[in-house]
Amino acid sequence: MSLLGSVAIFLGATLIAVPLFKKLKLGSILGYLIAGIIIGPSALNFIDDPYTILHFAELGVVLLLFVIGLELEPKTLWRMRNQIMFSGGSQLLISAFIIGALCYFVFALTLSMSITIGLALALSSTAFAIQLMNEQRILKTPPGQQGFSILLMQDVAVIPILLLVASFAPVNGDAGPPWYISVLVVVSVLVIGRFLINPFLRVVARYGSSEVMTAAALFIVLVTALAMSSSGLSMGMGAFIAGILLSESSFKHQLETEIEPFKGLLLGLFFIAIGMNLDLSLLIAQPMFIIGMSMLLVFVKALIIYAILRLNKQSNTDSTRIALMLSQGGEFAFVVMTLAVGNAVLEAQVAGQVNLIVGLSMALTSPVVIIYSLFFNTKNCPAVYDNQRDSDEPQVIIAGFGRFGQITARVLAANGIAFTAMDKDAEHIEFVKRFGNRVFYGDATRLDLLKKSGIQEARVVLIAINDPAEITKLALLIKEEFPAIKIIARARDRMHATELAKLGIDSFVREMFDAGLTACREVLHAYGYTQGQSENMVDIFAKHDRKMLDKVIAENLEFEGLVKTAEQGRQELEQIFKADREDVR
Repeated sequence: MSLLGSVAIFLGATLIAVPLFKKLKLGSILGYLIAGIIIGPSALNFIDDPYTILHFAELGVVLLLFVIGLELEPKTLWRMRNQIMFSGGSQLLISAFIIGALCYFVFALTLSMSITIGLALALSSTAFAIQLMNEQRILKTPPGQQGFSILLMQDVAVIPILLLVASFAPVNGDAGPPWYISVLVVVSVLVIGRFLINPFLRVVARYGSSEVMTAAALFIVLVTALAMSSSGLSMGMGAFIAGILLSESSFKHQLETEIEPFKGLLLGLFFIAIGMNLDLSLLIAQPMFIIGMSMLLVFVKALIIYAILRLNKQSNTDSTRIALMLSQGGEFAFVVMTLAVGNAVLEAQVAGQVNLIVGLSMALTSPVVIIYSLFFNTKNCPAVYDNQRDSDEPQVIIAGFGRFGQITARVLAANGIAFTAMDKDAEHIEFVKRFGNRVFYGDATRLDLLKKSGIQEARVVLIAINDPAEITKLALLIKEEFPAIKIIARARDRMHATELAKLGIDSFVREMFDAGLTACREVLHAYGYTQGQSENMVDIFAKHDRKMLDKVIAENLEFEGLVKTAEQGRQELEQIFKADREDVR
């Protein structure tokens, strides 16, 4: 089949399976797996070379590791160090030990095979579990954070696990590059990432476009991954290190939004390829064994996680819910199995059994959580946490950090009010970052970047962008997506102010109007009027101008109506000043 034909089949399968499984609350990952099974050799056989597809789709895992690295800021890791090390570490080691011991003593596998399977099945699905915790509104609660720390430890452990599995490979003639080459490449990546990537991205931001920034993001990931691969290390490790190095960069969130579509599509393709590679003949030949092992995996992992959470003083209900949500096998088990087969650590049949067990455990998790919630009425349990806001999330966002936005920022900073700054100018972003404020480089009119900036937690957004069209676009976007947020918008002129008012914006500020009134007041005073007379004349004009603007807005006038209203207003203003002068006499 042609490349375009294969792509059409992949997209069609995704469009049907993923929405269906998400509607059934079984998760998109399971949808991808089932779609892969249906179109693969085990069922309809639309695609007859799934292994080649799987090899290409591993780029999705590389991009996923890069994004995970971006999220792991050193300060976040340090703040959660105890939970990550003790909760996450104990879950991983205990689960791997019990599963590995079962493989070694009961099924008589070799030590390396048992360790590989134990570590692979100890990993849960980060995407799957976080989606469940979000749906159950428990992710940001104390027990949810305990569960997140377990997932975080597993994500951090993926790279060492992959390296360990690769080390189990039988020695052959091709020993790969010398160890010192690998060390040299790692050091080079660290040095380049620390000192050169940010200046490179600043140049791209200043002289490039959004498409160039996308290309830069992909370039950084792929070059780092290829460098690691050529030195005998994992491509995923290179992407992960690149993400860690950029986790505190001002460009972090822009890079994440640029990578996200590619990561999502390629990761989806990876899961479809895994589904195509699942050997259903093993399930048909050994249904009781595969299903029984899947149920045993869910039970063992849930029991271990439940015990850890109870030791951390979480309630019985919360501990049970989190344990069930993290009890499945994870997507990285597929990665580990692929690597293990490629390095002759496991036989293809054993890896196929493990993949089926992981897939079925994913299928079991969502129904079990739903049934538990229904029978034990836990849907509303997190309500006691609903009013707790993340203290680190600023409730003011300033979109556009030029001279207009900086005035408000300085007043907020002087009064200890935290804010988030967003701008497409890299220099503005670097400037505000020096003062410790939260900053986001990128286009504020992009909904994905707005969400990453924490707009869900915001109370007020000041739109201080220089482009009137972008101001209107952003105001309309926030109004539609986040109607509870108050919007203060910069208006370029009278026409723009009218346009914003028609959108229902809470407040707009004409950028030159107040400055013009101040200048007028000074001119009148210098001309010879007293301070009081100058203030009065300017006040009369300002009130009359606002009255005319309100009339234009209320009557929804077009351009000809605006001209006519302006002429009437001019005449009225002349009469007002004339009457005022006569009163003075």
